[in-house]
Formats: sequence, structure tokens, C-alpha cells
Amino acid sequence: MTTYCDYCNTHPEDTFNRNYHDTQYGYPLKSDDELFERLILEINQAGLSWITILKKAENFRKAYHSFSVAKVAKYKAKDRARLLKNAGIIRNRLKIDAAIENAQRILELQKEHGSFKKWLDKNHPLSKEEWTRLFKKTFVFTGGEIVNEFLMSTGYLPGAHQRDCPIFNKIAAKKPAWMKV
Repeated sequence: MTTYCDYCNTHPEDTFNRNYHDTQYGYPLKSDDELFERLILEINQAGLSWITILKKAENFRKAYHSFSVAKVAKYKAKDRARLLKNAGIIRNRLKIDAAIENAQRILELQKEHGSFKKWLDKNHPLSKEEWTRLFKKTFVFTGGEIVNEFLMSTGYLPGAHQRDCPIFNKIAAKKPAWMKV
């Protein structure tokens, strides 16, 4: 019998979480837009359940121009107003402002390091506490839990899957050797 992570076992009928667990959670991401998407989804999850975010994920993609860092960084007041009226996403002014501000900060990281991913890679490995301090210094709306989930969900911190979960080995095979620290 295949053993999945405890979370999947306690939510067996939840296809949104199961699909995310099996196909996205813990997998390394390659593009800055994908990393930005995950960061913004994690920020929007603060205070809510992850299933709420998963059910709205496609609405977020449409509302935020497929999480194009370059496009979101240029958002102005009319874009903020549009997002605040969009019932398909989380309509929280602080979270919307954080998405725009963090896109602008990622553009700066791209200028300085070549990409958001390269910046993450250059800082890996760090402890959860070190990552949290770095994120708080670099981004907005990035507390410890948001940083932890972002980094676990993108493979920079361990813990996304239990070792006996079949997804654990799939992810391990996709990670570059330097990331398996």
C-alpha cells in the first residue's frame, strides 16, 4: 500500500489539495514568474485556509496577468481598484499592495542577480530563521509562516513531504545536487 503524507490521508476526498500535493508542493520552480506566483499565493493565504487559495488560483492568474513580474510591477491605482473589485481573488488592500511592491523588488533582484531564482539559489542553504530575516529585509508581508511555506513549497526548505510519501522521491529526482543539502 502506498503511504502518502498525513495531510493527504486526513483529507482523502479533497482533490484540490491532493492534486497540489502530487504535482506542485515541494517541486523546484524554474521561472521568476512561477516563483512570484507561489509567493503571492502564500501571502494571500495568510489568515485563510490553503484550499481557499487553491480554489481561487486560476482567478489569481487571470487577475495578475499570469503573475508576470514585469507587468505587476507596473500596476497603478486603476489596477489596485480593479483587483479590489475582483470577487474571484482575495480582496485585501495590504495583500494587493504587497504583490505590487514585491514585484518591484523582484525586478531589482533581477537587475542585481540576474533573476529571483538566482538570488534564491545564491542564498541557499539557509535555516528557516535566516531565510525569514532575509525575506523580511527584502520583501513586504513576509512573516515566518509565509516564508516557510513558500520555501518548502518550492523545494528550498525540507519538509514538504514525508520520506515514505511517493512524491518525496519524485521531487528528490528533480532537484539539482546542490539543492539536496
